[in-house]
Amino acid sequence: MPALYIGHGAPPLLDDPIWSGQLSAWAADLPRPKAILIVSAHWESAPVSLSASRAPLVYDFGGFAPKYYEMTYETPDATALAQRVAAMMPDGEPVHQHVSRGLDHGAWVPLKIMYPEADIPVLQMSLPTDDPHRLMKLGERLRPLREEGVLIVGSGFLTHGLPFLKEFRIEAEAPGWSVDFDLWAAEALARGDVDLLSDYKAKAPGMPYAHPTVEHYTPLFVTLGAATAADAPGIQVIDGYWMGLSKRSLQVA
Repeated sequence: MPALYIGHGAPPLLDDPIWSGQLSAWAADLPRPKAILIVSAHWESAPVSLSASRAPLVYDFGGFAPKYYEMTYETPDATALAQRVAAMMPDGEPVHQHVSRGLDHGAWVPLKIMYPEADIPVLQMSLPTDDPHRLMKLGERLRPLREEGVLIVGSGFLTHGLPFLKEFRIEAEAPGWSVDFDLWAAEALARGDVDLLSDYKAKAPGMPYAHPTVEHYTPLFVTLGAATAADAPGIQVIDGYWMGLSKRSLQVA
């Protein structure tokens, strides 16, 4: 299986025919996963923590239509994958297995579009750090799962300056800071320049507006770490903007 970095938008993504169509078509082009391991921007927790199988969804958002709080995404038991992931971690880095935490919207919103049948086991892993190098090491440990048919997904948003948006329309014009960061990242990804991508706080244009907090960007490094070669350019499958934020999403081999 490849590994992916995707933008997950917000619950209204489910009603956007353009972006949801792009995610659906992308999933259709992939080999069918035996299981999915997803790291979402919306679960920052150390040590590495794993979701509970078949637990209720986490509706970690506010101000949206009531229908989004009634949605479900009931996937098969992922206990076997959780045990496999826990066994891959070093002895000095214990894994916390939650007994009640389900998938948050950074996981279930895009997966509900990509795999609507909900017939693939899904396990969510927390982001234990925002250090790009440590996250790449985590991705490297997870890399063997790809050979076992597991789809590894980092879920975030390539720009996420919500406090600085002036319009909240899907077709809103992208602010300059969002465009600048997006194009900078696109060029660095096309070159496989992992060092530059890691030094984004100092080197990326549009900072800190593009990422006043960094959790929507850093899942990228789990994906890059899981790649066969982190500095090999991946395929930028989706680009463009949604509410002015970058949809750019990546597939690595």
